Amino acid sequence: MKKLRATTLLLLIPALLTSCGGGVSTTGSESFIAGNGTVTFINAQTRVQAPTIEGKTLEGGTFQQVAGEVTVVNVWASWCSPCRAEAPALAAISNKYPGVHFVGVLTRDNTATAVAFVKRFNLPYPTLVDDSILLGFHTSLIPNAIPSTLIIDKNGKVAGRISGEITVASLTDLIDRVSKE
Repeated sequence: MKKLRATTLLLLIPALLTSCGGGVSTTGSESFIAGNGTVTFINAQTRVQAPTIEGKTLEGGTFQQVAGEVTVVNVWASWCSPCRAEAPALAAISNKYPGVHFVGVLTRDNTATAVAFVKRFNLPYPTLVDDSILLGFHTSLIPNAIPSTLIIDKNGKVAGRISGEITVASLTDLIDRVSKE
């Protein structure tokens, strides 16, 4: 039963990533829903537990979320125009907040172009290559667009989401709010 549920949820990832957001965009043969940058913040008393963020990285290593630390999870793909647009800001913000853990989750992409993307934008944080992690957000704020950025608080609960391209102001505001808790 558990395996059937996991398989069903895994099949729903593309639907989750394309069923909400600001509008349909196309790049080559790929289509996706681009969010409009909507920021959602959840009050601490109503947050739910985030899934465990761990697994194999694009770089060949492993990543495991650090308990008691704020974590920023960015869902991206190399073919996604808003992902390319936000990459320099994400790299800069991750360097500005050394006490906050950043991790990417690659979705609907191939390894070679993703590696080139990471090198091109000099992303200083790891990227996970298992987008089934996204299924774990089904009881909270799902990553409903590409890109989506989720903030996990120090207690391991989903505190916020930016659906679509981040701005420096929107992401730093969320990080500051959650870090001060």
